[in-house]
Amino acid sequence: MTSSEIEIPGELQTDPAALMASLQLMPSPVPNPEIKYTKIFINNEWQDSVSGKVFPTYNPATGEQICEVQEADKADVDKAVQAARLAFSLGSVWRRMDASERGRLLSKLADLVERDSVYLATIETLNSGKPFLPTLFVDLQGTIKTLRYFAGYADKIHGTSIPMDGEYLTVYQI
Repeated sequence: MTSSEIEIPGELQTDPAALMASLQLMPSPVPNPEIKYTKIFINNEWQDSVSGKVFPTYNPATGEQICEVQEADKADVDKAVQAARLAFSLGSVWRRMDASERGRLLSKLADLVERDSVYLATIETLNSGKPFLPTLFVDLQGTIKTLRYFAGYADKIHGTSIPMDGEYLTVYQI
């Protein structure tokens, strides 16, 4: 391969202008993204922490402060656990919901993550310091695929456990 030939997985790119044109089609991070949510999400709503404490979040790549987020403590965890238990209690909306509707909701969440994947990858890149493209094409795509996988399983309860190798007890409840 000569220096003017650049290898692209699956093909050999010999035209640097064509390579540059293809790179321009790659998604870019959102410049100066608005940080929309800094509160704690409990019981289907955004809330301040019980203590009112916040802590700064920094971009590890630059050291710049991104925002301040609510700092959860034991009281917030207890509140979230109580809300989760209520959501799964007999007679709750979630327990009465058809399995196919639960799957539809997971599919809708996958659609929303896919729709906002560039924004979400930008925020995660700022928060973690990871490169943008792996965050977008690995992390976010993996999230979307996982949501779609379990959305498809929501109404396919068979009453069996999937055996695992080793001395483990593994239970999947969908």
